[in-house]
Parts: sequence; structure tokens; C-alpha cells
Amino acid sequence: QVIKCKAAVMWEANKPFSIEEVEVAPPKAHEVRIKIVATGICRSDDHVITGALVMPFPIILGHEAAGVVESVGQGVTSVKPGDKVIPLFVPQCGECNSCLSSKGNLCSKNDIGTAAGLMPDGTTRFTCKGKAIHHFIGTSTFTEYTVVHETAVAKIDSAAPLEKVCLIGCGFSTGYGAAVCTAKVEPGSTCAIFGLGGVGLSVVMGCKAAGASRIIAIDINSDKFAKAKELGATDCVNPKDFKKPIHEVLIEMTGQGVDYSFEVIGRTETMTAALACCQYNYGVSVIVGVPPAAQKITFDPMLLFSGRTWKGSVFGGWKSKDSVPKLVADYMKKKFVLDPLITHTLPFTKINEGFDLLRTGK
Repeated sequence: QVIKCKAAVMWEANKPFSIEEVEVAPPKAHEVRIKIVATGICRSDDHVITGALVMPFPIILGHEAAGVVESVGQGVTSVKPGDKVIPLFVPQCGECNSCLSSKGNLCSKNDIGTAAGLMPDGTTRFTCKGKAIHHFIGTSTFTEYTVVHETAVAKIDSAAPLEKVCLIGCGFSTGYGAAVCTAKVEPGSTCAIFGLGGVGLSVVMGCKAAGASRIIAIDINSDKFAKAKELGATDCVNPKDFKKPIHEVLIEMTGQGVDYSFEVIGRTETMTAALACCQYNYGVSVIVGVPPAAQKITFDPMLLFSGRTWKGSVFGGWKSKDSVPKLVADYMKKKFVLDPLITHTLPFTKINEGFDLLRTGK
């Protein structure tokens, strides 16, 4: 049965979302149709609107959500109607090199790099005003109903509060995992986090959970500092307070540079600063923010020759289908908090106001 429902459609770049009635086709074989209960707003969605992340239009954005399975296609075994689930923008097919390796998590079935904006079979499940609407990285959660592939959905604890655990679909897991999974921060180490949005604050939480002794939080918006301290930051630094480059400030603060640095903004200048501020020989710098399209980095190769490691992390390095249910279970056992990451709760129709709050750093 086709479902008619409300969705926030992005018809073209740099325009507001348009709340439209869309038709959502039933799930095909190995697909799942989900009623979305709660969805978060992430900077990566905004990157599509501004063109920093190139995707085809028209499109239904959104990728951080939780909901309930409405129906399943033929051959689906891992979830059934009524199950509480989180859609996964990094799928886990269990068969590709990354899925089979203990070292990787970026399943080859992902639609982040290719940006086709379609289901794995090359078609879409959304139509609006007679036009086909693209999917976003296999999830598309800014809609009352969405369709995802079975490899891109995780069944979670039926007692979990969906309006909180939706953050495990992206922001929290991405930041927390960058620290504990990708960087493998050790007890007693020194960390620097560039960018204190929801993901950056989750990196702070991950560094604290891993036992870091010094956690330096960096942002040009000092309003972010109180929350960063509440979640474990030991020092807060605003680059605007200094005449010299921020990496020099951090090296002075720590003597040799930090053991681990994280760029959680998606700007090339801060990526190079994060690399330069980590220890010259064994420092590790992790790129967490989505890099802008069509921009290149120029840096002194001596920064790497001396031994530093520069790496990226997508979805915090977690194998999605395996890890999301465990992270939800950990949340239910109060192993970490999510409430401080939620600043506003808005009705779906106010999605444009939500993006305004994001863009103004609120």
C-alpha cells in the first residue's frame, strides 16, 4: 500500500524546506518501511543545502532518527512490524571487505561517496507532485514515513525513548566512537577537540569515558564552553582570544602537543590546525567533520614524516547494525547521557526554524 504523508522536501539548494504531501511506496524485497518518530538536525544535512556536500535534488534529507517498523518487504528477517528501530546511514551488508574486516566499518553499500540518492536497486520510493524525490544516504528521515534497505536498519530495545536515542543514529555515535573506537584514546592522555556542536561534545564524552586526563575544547563560540565543561572538558579555548595560530597555543599549553586531536567542524583550516597541534611523533589526528566538496588541503609533509597519524572516521568507526543496539543498551544502563545534547524540541513543521538555530550556533 502506498502511504501519503508529510515530508520536508528540499527542491533546490539554498532554499528553505517545503512541507509537502509525498507518496511513500511500499518496501520491495529486503526493504523496510519505517514510521519516523523523532529525527535530529545535523550539520551534514545543512552541508547538502549549501552545496558543501554534493547530492542530487529534489531530495528528502535527514539521517539521524528513530522510529517504528510499519511494514517489511519479502525476505526481511532482522526486523518485523512494530519493532523500534534506528535507520543507519552507514549500512552493514556483512559481505564487503570493510564489513568482513575487523579494521573497518564503512560498508561498500553506503551512498555517501557515490551520492546517487537512490535505493540500492537504483530507484526511489518517494514521489511528490508527480516527481521522483531522491533519498539521502540511504535513510531520508525528514518525513513521517521512509523506506530503507534491511542492511541499513537496526532493531533496538523496545523500552528506549525514541526522542533521545535518535541521536545514536548519528551525532552521539559519531563523536563518541571517534574517541573510543577510531582514535582509541588511552587513560591519562591529552586530547583537543575542534568544534563543540553535538558531535564535538560527544567526542568530549568519549575522551572522558576513555580516561583522558586533559580534554581541551576549542570553539570560536564561547557560549559552548559551559556545556563542554559539564561533559568533561578540562580547558576551553577560543582561537579569537589569541594573536598566534591556534596550534601554537595548544603546543604551548601542553609542552609537546596533544596525544589526540579531533576536527569536528568540516573546515580545511581546522583540519590542518588539528594535525599540527598533535604530538610530532606519535600524535593522532582524526577528521570527523564532513570535508567540503571541491576544497583541497596543502600542508607540510614533514608534519607526517615525523610520525604523526592522520585519519578519518565515519559514524565513529562503529559497525552499524552490530553496534547501534549495544549503544542503545548502554544508554538504557546509564553508561552515558544524551539529554545535554538536546537543546530544542520542535514540531516537524518548524524544521526551518530548527536549521536557523543550528546555523546561529544555538
